[in-house]
Amino acid sequence: MKNVKITLFLVSIVVALFFLMTLEGGLSLLEKPWKEIINLTFAPQRSLELSALTQSFLVFITLMLSVVLGLKMNNNKERFLVTAFVGGLMISGSFLFSLYHYFWNPFPLELVLILSSGVVSFFSFTAIGARKTRLHQLFDGRLSLQIIEKLIESEVSLQFPGELKHGSILVMTLSNHAELMEALTPENYVQMTTLYLQVASNFLVDVGGYLEECSGESIRSIFGVPLPLTGSMNHAAKAVRTALELVKRLEELNRECDLRWQQRLDFRIGIHSGEMLAAFYGTPRFNQYSVAGPTIEFARYLSMLCLKYGCRILVGPNTYEMAENNAEFRPMDLLEYQGNCRYVELYEVLAPKNALSRERERSRDLFWQGILSFRSEDFDQAREAFSAARIFGIPDKALDLYLERIDKNRREKKTQEHQI
Repeated sequence: MKNVKITLFLVSIVVALFFLMTLEGGLSLLEKPWKEIINLTFAPQRSLELSALTQSFLVFITLMLSVVLGLKMNNNKERFLVTAFVGGLMISGSFLFSLYHYFWNPFPLELVLILSSGVVSFFSFTAIGARKTRLHQLFDGRLSLQIIEKLIESEVSLQFPGELKHGSILVMTLSNHAELMEALTPENYVQMTTLYLQVASNFLVDVGGYLEECSGESIRSIFGVPLPLTGSMNHAAKAVRTALELVKRLEELNRECDLRWQQRLDFRIGIHSGEMLAAFYGTPRFNQYSVAGPTIEFARYLSMLCLKYGCRILVGPNTYEMAENNAEFRPMDLLEYQGNCRYVELYEVLAPKNALSRERERSRDLFWQGILSFRSEDFDQAREAFSAARIFGIPDKALDLYLERIDKNRREKKTQEHQI
């Protein structure tokens, strides 16, 4: 709504300036010699001219488009170049019309174009205009344009001095960097990873995440920061559903990579939700809006743990609790993180809610039973449940891991009995 008001306000200023400058027929001083140039260049005394109604319509369209598009541009140099280019097209168009025995006076449109560019450029130096420019500088390419517009209309401080916010962070890493670098030429490796970064980052921005990092090391996207999400999904549910869709897109990309380079990307995703410190970090030469804290560190750790359990997507307990109604999960492990006295439950994300086949749903439920039996040290019941949970022909590293743990516990128990 604020943008609409600003646009209408600037349009009204341009209209007022235009009528003031044309009140005494100032443009006729340019129109007459221009008509003579056209007649001398192409043919004498062309009698056909655009009607006043048509000319007024063109002026109105030019006015609206030049203000709206000018507001979308983020620097005055860009506005100047576009104004000069479009102005040149209008002069050329006047010559082109004359070939068909029409005279079109381009100067009203030129004046509107120049006035619009000038008014919008002046607006960019006001507090509201400077806010718009600043936010675009900070977030272009990292946030969708819709969210940037919401930021402009919000009361968020441009200083971003530091604020604790609740959000969810999605961290995606490649676990086979070394293998790809060994198998591919440097040029092919760069092409393949660049394609991966483009597909993933464009999708994450389009769905409403903040692209905090996009490098050969990792991709990090935050949901619920810098603005809280609105709608039916909270930030954790949004992050989980986004991860599931991202896996589908990257599997499609993997088929293309297999055809082009006979290699595939082994990507892993960790998601964690919680409190994070959001601020504008950096120096005058290099700076950006970013987040810090244990939540970010744990999400990255989860992405690396995926390899251990054979998961694509692994989430922490906070994310599971917030997204339980939006996706299908299975428990994976209890983790004592960095010497913390309390254990943290990890969950694998399997599919969107109610999207599992009957066979996979049966396997998920049996796996859950196996986990409960294993933790209560009923190893016979756990082995039976885990064995029944296996789907023929589909590898399941987590099942293999728990069956190995059961065998290990049995061996240790027998050893203890012999010692007694």
